[in-house]
Amino acid sequence: MISKSKFSTLAASLLSGAVLTAALMFTAVPRLHAEDYDRCQRRVAHAEHELHEAIEKHGRNSAKADHERRELHEARERCWRERHRWWDEHEHRWHTDRDWNEHDHDRD
Repeated sequence: MISKSKFSTLAASLLSGAVLTAALMFTAVPRLHAEDYDRCQRRVAHAEHELHEAIEKHGRNSAKADHERRELHEARERCWRERHRWWDEHEHRWHTDRDWNEHDHDRD
């Protein structure tokens, strides 16, 4: 038989564990959510950089630039698919409409 003091100690321990678990869960979820946005932003920024490098080294109409345009498109599509928003590296902001211009790097 469990004595009253052991029962109250056990109950307090279980309650403390439950509160700690809940606190960890609620703080971990926003952090993971922010990390997803971070990864998405980094992918788009990297693809933008690679496209600019390809245009500078090989020309706007090169096969390499076309490849990097497709990579940028895929990065934006992935953000859109996963988060319903995409990162605009030029404006340094998130867009919530699927309104990117596939040819935004074709002009001077």
